[in-house]
Amino acid sequence: MFDQLYKSIHDHVALSDDEWERCKNNFRPKRMLKRQFLLQEGDVCRELAFVEKGALCSYSVDSKGSQHVLRFAFDGWWIADLQSFFTQKPSTVNTEVLEDSELLVLDRKNHERLLNEIPAYERYHRIILQNAYVALQQRLENALGLTAEEKYTRLIKHNPEFLNRVPLNLVASYLGISPETLSRVRSNFTAK
Repeated sequence: MFDQLYKSIHDHVALSDDEWERCKNNFRPKRMLKRQFLLQEGDVCRELAFVEKGALCSYSVDSKGSQHVLRFAFDGWWIADLQSFFTQKPSTVNTEVLEDSELLVLDRKNHERLLNEIPAYERYHRIILQNAYVALQQRLENALGLTAEEKYTRLIKHNPEFLNRVPLNLVASYLGISPETLSRVRSNFTAK
């Protein structure tokens, strides 16, 4: 159950066997079914979740009821509403399970303990947060400066699993385009 987490941590930092055991013992396995919510708007995010196996999606809902996909998480990825987790204020997003998933969750208390007691874990999380910030900035730049075709091309180049594991209406929302535009772009793309 901890294979993906072990790989993720050891791909970034070196942990001794003792540190790994201490780290692992702070996580709680959590199995979730498709369509369940890890987090709902209005709730406070109290856990970080690492995806051992599965797929999740975080999205906000505007005043007209439209979903706006913020992020996905697949095997080996972290997911949480960090704004709510760090401020302990109600979340403005929903995190929904897209396929039956196996998660490893870590509450704030245990997360803080690991950060304080295991320097390599703190370094690992700093790297993960830096990478998340870089990805967020790239996503913002793409949303503001790319055409629908360019967004789709980047998506299939960098995240091809999105198309195999995520409904197309959610892919369109993630790209900031309508499902009809995504359909047209995909048709043009396969025709080339």
